[in-house]
Amino acid sequence: MDRRGFFSAAGGVIALLAGPSVSRAQSKVARVGFLIPLAADDVENKQRMASLWRGLKELGWSEGRNIRIEYRYAAGDAAKMREHAAELVGMAPDLIMVHSNQALAVMRQVDRRIPTIFLAVSDPVAEGFIANLSRPGGNATGFTNYEPAMGGKWLQLLKELAPAVTRTLVLYNAKIAANVQLSRALESAADALGVRVTLSPTTDGAEMERVIAAFARDRNGGLVAMPNPSNRVHEKLIIDTCARQRLPAVYPFTFAAKAGGLAGYGLDQLEMYRLAASYVDRILKGASPAEMPVQLPNRFELVINLQTAKTLGLAVSPALLARANEVVQ
Repeated sequence: MDRRGFFSAAGGVIALLAGPSVSRAQSKVARVGFLIPLAADDVENKQRMASLWRGLKELGWSEGRNIRIEYRYAAGDAAKMREHAAELVGMAPDLIMVHSNQALAVMRQVDRRIPTIFLAVSDPVAEGFIANLSRPGGNATGFTNYEPAMGGKWLQLLKELAPAVTRTLVLYNAKIAANVQLSRALESAADALGVRVTLSPTTDGAEMERVIAAFARDRNGGLVAMPNPSNRVHEKLIIDTCARQRLPAVYPFTFAAKAGGLAGYGLDQLEMYRLAASYVDRILKGASPAEMPVQLPNRFELVINLQTAKTLGLAVSPALLARANEVVQ
């Protein structure tokens, strides 16, 4: 065999030996675990996931080809959330994603090594999840939703929609520090608005129904639901109970108003999930969460259900309707 033939044959052997490993590297499927505290059939969650996938596809990621997401749904069950968190960590994924303060708190009890992206988390510094917003440190970064001051804004919106309200029931989760802070901000705003606040820490659906019905027996009442998995899981029950009791209510997400609630004021979660795709892309390509700044919400939406307002006998001012991003007729 001449010199040229030798090197040609040798090159073929090397390519043959290298081929499988190169092929495996090119075809590696990134594994992502996603802990979601809601139910698997939650309509709004499905929309958020579709938005996430749109963002991922724009960046070249495709389900089954180079990425696979393992979803675990807890439907508001704290024990199930802990079980799912341990299961996802046991899969040794390349990345973990979580939605809500509650899910992130549970995940951090199980693991603090796997790169983690959190979504819809309130005040992660005060909660002790990260060191600071610009340089989170540790293994987690992500997207926040509400600062504590938003609690007062929800109460103000309720008062604008229903000026006669002098009593407000607040549904919150006392075990979520951010919910407590939002509720305190709401209480701080109450005196100036002439409103007396009643806090209800219940997370059980049947108990929520009883509490709302009992509160509605007296006149001039209203309700504010704080952003937490329990309120989201039982959102339809809360909306239906408020309708039966003729109780005006404000919700932290616009989807509630579209589903029959009086009004929803909150961040654009679909946009947040689409933007989260860029963080997934960067971390799977080697970026460190410790160096990636936490993203603050930059877009809030107000949706008013005019049909519900009319049913409650409320005349919504033209100025307030003009501020709304959407009015449900």
